[in-house]
Amino acid sequence: QVQLVESGGGLVQPGGSLRLSCAASGSIFQINAMGWYRQAPGKQRELVATTTRGGSTYYADSVKGRFTVSRDNAKNTMWLQMNSLKPEDTAVYYCNALIARTVSMAFRDYWGQGTQVTVSS
Repeated sequence: QVQLVESGGGLVQPGGSLRLSCAASGSIFQINAMGWYRQAPGKQRELVATTTRGGSTYYADSVKGRFTVSRDNAKNTMWLQMNSLKPEDTAVYYCNALIARTVSMAFRDYWGQGTQVTVSS
């Protein structure tokens, strides 16, 4: 079994900061790409940021310059530092990872349960 557990969400005022964490645990051989997605009420889930095992990153235009994604391969953990938060950042944030459970198994998608981020005064 593999689990992704997010933490760090909460209520913050506009302009504030939050740091989300995503920890992968269980039977893991290797983690390839990891990413953060978000889903606001009534909207489709959208990509926020991704990071490869080698450290390359990608950001959605809406968060570029404000959010920073990072990871520690040894700890199977990823973070999302969110600064200058706006009300439109309000959403449930999900962690995603491509994980191979053994050397002979293919990589497959895993998702966390999500953590709520609310930006409001």
